[in-house]
Amino acid sequence: MANIKELQPDSSPQAAFGARVRRLREARSWNQEDLAAALDYSSQHVSAVETGRKPPTRRLSRQLDVAFDLTDTADSFEREWTELRRGSLLEGFPEYAEAESRAVEIRVFETGVVPGLLQTLEYAWVLANSAVARGAITEAQAEERVTFLAERQAALVRDRPPMLFVAMDESCLRRPIGGSAVMDAQLARLVEIAAAPNVLLQVAPFALGERRTLNLPVNLLTMSDRSVMAYAESQAQGHLDRESSSVLPILTAYHQLQRAALSTAETVAMIEHMRKGTP
Repeated sequence: MANIKELQPDSSPQAAFGARVRRLREARSWNQEDLAAALDYSSQHVSAVETGRKPPTRRLSRQLDVAFDLTDTADSFEREWTELRRGSLLEGFPEYAEAESRAVEIRVFETGVVPGLLQTLEYAWVLANSAVARGAITEAQAEERVTFLAERQAALVRDRPPMLFVAMDESCLRRPIGGSAVMDAQLARLVEIAAAPNVLLQVAPFALGERRTLNLPVNLLTMSDRSVMAYAESQAQGHLDRESSSVLPILTAYHQLQRAALSTAETVAMIEHMRKGTP
């Protein structure tokens, strides 16, 4: 008989998630191979989730809901996954991410670091591991963050992806993250994604000076009903704003920034010069 690892569901929300998967699986007299086949995952992946060694994803949670007939119920795994994410993500961000997954247009302005939707996983890992090193998050939370980022990025290549407008301050390109190899791969990724038909990538150069209309990072989402919401973060939490009286001025400032920023062709040329070591 195979060794069955004893679970400790009280040790963490991730462990509780895995223990619940095992409990429901065993209630149906399924082994891990049976559940893996229903989920289109490997039995090794199922085992890692059940024992808390691998964090669940939104995709896996939704497939678990189908397998256990819990879709759109109060006990759904997707709801539990959302709550689990609140422990590793900034307060307010899970609400934004859910809206982002339904948006038809996404507008981003970022300073200092490459926006998450455009990051390579190596770049994202450097940022996550830095947070671990300073004690801001745990290693498990770092893995959850990077896994979640990969899921958000997958939305950009779905059958009907959203339009993505990205305006980056030049500091996003100039700030070294993770060394030359990580940065070169990240810059190459930006050149690649700039060619995508649903992406408009622009750099707001330092030369804009006081003409840069946004001074803080901001995300704007246009939904299918053409309503617009804005998301911004402080050091402690994020806030999703749906009030048109406060959102529309931000949208106007974003459009003004786009007009002043470099074109996509000029942006790509700047990135290529940087990759070659040209000032």
